[in-house]
Amino acid sequence: MTAGREIAMFCFKYAVVAGLMAGFVQPVFAADDGLSQTFSNCMDQAGGGTQSMVECIGAETERQDLRLNNAYRDIMAGLSAERKKQLQEAQRLWIKYRKANCDFYYDPEGGTIARVNANDCFMSATAARAKELEALKPQD
Repeated sequence: MTAGREIAMFCFKYAVVAGLMAGFVQPVFAADDGLSQTFSNCMDQAGGGTQSMVECIGAETERQDLRLNNAYRDIMAGLSAERKKQLQEAQRLWIKYRKANCDFYYDPEGGTIARVNANDCFMSATAARAKELEALKPQD
């Protein structure tokens, strides 16, 4: 598949997802993955431009990283010293895994879509981890 066709397929995927999400999106985060409506709007406006999509993904990654850090901090506040060590080790290993896994997506022969794919991997992994940690937070 050519790089142009890959970009078109990637854009189509986001357009379909954005269209489907439009009726189900909560004001701040989408129900399933926790990606913001701001991200969805940004991707709609990117119009398939690689640089614009990378910028949208970068901004959403920052939002998801903040979400992840808040969930991590909230969990750590209520753990014993031993459990804190366990979570710290799990988080360090997860960070290494996310980097190695998403770096693999940045195929040097993959054209411009490889950059988008690598950044999307990083954003999606961060959102998934944030959701996972939020589920572990003690309920008040």
